[in-house]
Amino acid sequence: MTGIAAASGGFFDAKNVSVPAAVSVFPGEIYQAPLSWAERAYPNLIYYNKVDAGGHFAAWEQPQLLTEEVRAGFRPLR
Repeated sequence: MTGIAAASGGFFDAKNVSVPAAVSVFPGEIYQAPLSWAERAYPNLIYYNKVDAGGHFAAWEQPQLLTEEVRAGFRPLR
């Protein structure tokens, strides 16, 4: 991250991302993106879900759950 991105909000200041986006919120994650933020950041939000387990290392902690979320997120694009 550049100094400019860090000063302006960086990752948390995402907006106008035009590609289809999917957001899965894990309860142990450092930042749990609320739906209102995801909708502003990703105008083409096609999937949003809060899951019951996992955290920042979801692929390691909950591989089956993460796989299900990735599949669900891409399903609308099939």
